[in-house]
Amino acid sequence: MVSRSALLVLADGRFPAGGHAHSGGAEAAVKSGRIRDAAGLEAFCRGRLHTTGLTSAGLAAGAAHGLDADELDAAADARTPSPALRAAARKLGRQMMRAARATWPCAELDALAAAFPRGAHQPVVLGVAARAAGLGPEDAAHCVAYETVSGPATAAVRLLSLDPFQATAVLARLAPAMDLVAAEAARAARQGVAALPAASAPLLDITAEQHAAWPVRLFAS
Repeated sequence: MVSRSALLVLADGRFPAGGHAHSGGAEAAVKSGRIRDAAGLEAFCRGRLHTTGLTSAGLAAGAAHGLDADELDAAADARTPSPALRAAARKLGRQMMRAARATWPCAELDALAAAFPRGAHQPVVLGVAARAAGLGPEDAAHCVAYETVSGPATAAVRLLSLDPFQATAVLARLAPAMDLVAAEAARAARQGVAALPAASAPLLDITAEQHAAWPVRLFAS
């Protein structure tokens, strides 16, 4: 039986999985002037949602559906050309794994942790965690879709001193798009790894590499 409360726990920004330390590319976008206000934040988040967000949501949905974790992790690597983003995804995967095993202990999470001692990609871990919590592919995809936009929104509040009410309003306006992305990701996951989305955002990859080289930065990525 699917527990909606488990979905809320997994999607909660206070779930101790380390996401608060990452801006989802917003820090570099603020520095370059591509995010200056709520309108710029909304445009950035919408673009991120339909590219890397859709791709990550598909991976999480696939893991929640029970697709092979090794294949999913390899697919995640192939869809993440930036070494900095691959490293960040695996670090977040390790942190997500610690939180998930403490919250929903199960043999499947233990096996994934043993197979990837340096961390599997975060969406893969999230999907297995969702499965352990009794959630389905669309639930896992919804979690990823939400974190894809909520991370940059939270970061923008800190980086720009943006009014938090405006940032929350951006998330509310993006809700229909999040639903569509989650549904598309879940449909693809049910068709197998080969059918998973592979949408990309090259500028996010480029700026992630630049951001990783900054001597001083507020966020890890």
